[in-house]
Amino acid sequence: MTGNGYTSAEMMAVAAARRLTNGTVCFVGIGLPSRAANLARATHAPECVLIYESGTIGAKPRHLPLSIGDGELAETADAVVSVPEIFGYWLQGGRIDVGFLSAAQIDRFGNLNSTVIGDYSAPKVRLPGGGGAPEIAASCRETLVMLEHTPRAFVERLDFVTTVGYGDGPGARERYGLTGRGVTAVITDLCVLEPDAATCELTLTALHPGVSADDVRGATGWPLRAAEQVDVGAAPSADELGALRALKTFDGRNGG
Repeated sequence: MTGNGYTSAEMMAVAAARRLTNGTVCFVGIGLPSRAANLARATHAPECVLIYESGTIGAKPRHLPLSIGDGELAETADAVVSVPEIFGYWLQGGRIDVGFLSAAQIDRFGNLNSTVIGDYSAPKVRLPGGGGAPEIAASCRETLVMLEHTPRAFVERLDFVTTVGYGDGPGARERYGLTGRGVTAVITDLCVLEPDAATCELTLTALHPGVSADDVRGATGWPLRAAEQVDVGAAPSADELGALRALKTFDGRNGG
């Protein structure tokens, strides 16, 4: 808990939620992205359309889903379609504004690893895998990434490339035939990073209150560059914190 009465994780969720606007069609990943997207819908963006990989469109969960198969998503959705339709018609058809993802590792070009830590043939940790993330990052009009800022997560070189951000730099997405714009922001518990227009390298553009640029650089596994103007984001409001703390994950005991 910070001296201002909120945690760094809450600051991250609030900062990420603020990136979504009313009416945005958002393909939501489970975990941190789902928390932020549902906070946006509960506060300033009630008409934000949340889509989950299982085929639920316009989901309005009363609790944070445990997985894409959580029945709460289907029960509260405007429509439920097949997985091939959600990917083939909605995603690859260019009908989704924002993809909201997380991962275990990220590099300076916004590429993500959610497959293994260590060597692929003999990993230290076997992770859940990409699921729909590679397709989401390929085809959504833009992609937001949300994860805790540590040297283990922000690495010089990924152990495995699960999801392409900007590949090896400018021109890579075009060579790969990826139609979406790519990662437009990485929101962490310390700051916001955005890709440099010329190099596509993630650059520090905003700090959370009480965080310094040195704090961020110390948690980053490559020499992090900063924009000429680095802003400081607003602390969470009482309304944002209240709505965020009201979001709970169903555990079978809290009645949903």
